[in-house]
Amino acid sequence: MRSLVYIVLGVIFGVTMYKAETASWFRIYEMFNFQSFHMYGFIGSALVVGLIGIQIMKKKEAKDVDGKPIVIQPKNKSIARYLIGGIFFGLGWALVGACPGPIFVLLGAGVYPIIIVIIGALLGTYLYGIIKDKIPH
Repeated sequence: MRSLVYIVLGVIFGVTMYKAETASWFRIYEMFNFQSFHMYGFIGSALVVGLIGIQIMKKKEAKDVDGKPIVIQPKNKSIARYLIGGIFFGLGWALVGACPGPIFVLLGAGVYPIIIVIIGALLGTYLYGIIKDKIPH
């Protein structure tokens, strides 16, 4: 039953992203050319909701689906790590016209060429998992 709740929330999230046009190549193009506040507003509101959600999780001592307490570890602060990751993320976003979240929304909307992007994203994630321990922190 609990899994069904997460599936329903995922569908609602996908519909919201689609209706808010965050999966629209044109909206992303506008954002990268600083022609519209639309995407910045959506990303900013997601940031605020995420910050509030994390604080609530910490205060309520939230548990994961297995009942274990959620522990939020501090991140390793390395300029090179974020710079290199940000460059790859930005290049992929600019070349594809979608970040990782909306690629699944686009698939659900019937944009089937996005399957190539999904395969590339999964392959990149897999390769990162193989080499992540070899990357200097």
